[in-house]
Amino acid sequence: MPRYFGQPKYLHGSTPSAAVLLVNLGTPDAPDKRAVRRYLAEFLSDPRIVELPRWLWKPILHGAILRIRPARSAALYKKIWTPEGSPLQTGTAALTEKLQAALRTQRPGPIVVRYAMRYGRPAIAQTLRELSASGVRRILVLPLFPQYSATTSASVLDAVSAELATWRWLPELRFVTDYHAEARYIEALARSVEAHWQRQGRAPRLLLSYHGIPQRYFRAGDPYFCQCQATARRLRERLDLREDELMVTFQSRVGRQSWLQPYTEATLDALPDQGVKHVQVLCPGFSIDCLETLEEIAISNHARFLHAGGERFEYIPALNAADDHVAALSELILRQGQGWPEFDPGWDSARSGAQQTAARARYEHLRDERR
Repeated sequence: MPRYFGQPKYLHGSTPSAAVLLVNLGTPDAPDKRAVRRYLAEFLSDPRIVELPRWLWKPILHGAILRIRPARSAALYKKIWTPEGSPLQTGTAALTEKLQAALRTQRPGPIVVRYAMRYGRPAIAQTLRELSASGVRRILVLPLFPQYSATTSASVLDAVSAELATWRWLPELRFVTDYHAEARYIEALARSVEAHWQRQGRAPRLLLSYHGIPQRYFRAGDPYFCQCQATARRLRERLDLREDELMVTFQSRVGRQSWLQPYTEATLDALPDQGVKHVQVLCPGFSIDCLETLEEIAISNHARFLHAGGERFEYIPALNAADDHVAALSELILRQGQGWPEFDPGWDSARSGAQQTAARARYEHLRDERR
């Protein structure tokens, strides 16, 4: 039998509220071996991440990977850790705060913005329970992954569904699968590139580096590769670049199987021999800067390009909590929330309370008649 927990008693006459739940990938609690091992164990145990039979994968994960990789990853996390903590954590929190402020200026209704991590803390399950306990009855889930993949957005829905499967009283739920072609998102990316050009000049090559996935996931029907290309095409058109001035590559490959190509590392190795000595790199698939952008791209691949004969390498930061990013996500959220009373520009708390009182009276009248 399922367990039902975290559900407050229904209070007649109470005014429900709505929530926007932002979800990012996650981060260890600290840049040390123990915290990283705990994080990786959760991350790599997700069947959406590693599509192998559990009987085959678990011995590999616990017998080899979690014995070796935590120490290596912890050393990388230490390179980017700040006094405030993980850049992904602090960046997601800052974006959440700015989105909350933006929505308050655009809608009078009770809309709360919270964030959770798919792996690590704050956990999706705990955050959903806290929202329910505060009276939230409508939840819009927005994974902060512009391009859809089963390894990211679908995994978020898995976690949300697993938690709600234990609830007796379910909230209204909406889920944003992707926003790879949203005009305001493309505009925010373009403005970030143009701002960088104004400060640093324009390189002969703009490299868009996306996180990779195994090729077989793409062949099985994952639309991620196509959505990455669609984002790149729209950004190229907006920046008025020729096809040879903007390249799409894929990073973060692990294991021996073939991943989406071309690989970022191999491309950066080859460009200097092709006469390209100056590159600028943008990672449109990452909403917030993290290990994969700050260490893998801005540190490791920077050094790799220079070692291969390159002369100038510049990383263009993720959108993070920039105003253009907030505006893009606010527009998306307001459109997705249409039809919910809290998202109505004319929402009136007094009227809402009166409607609740009238509903309670009707309920009590029908209850008395049945008696």
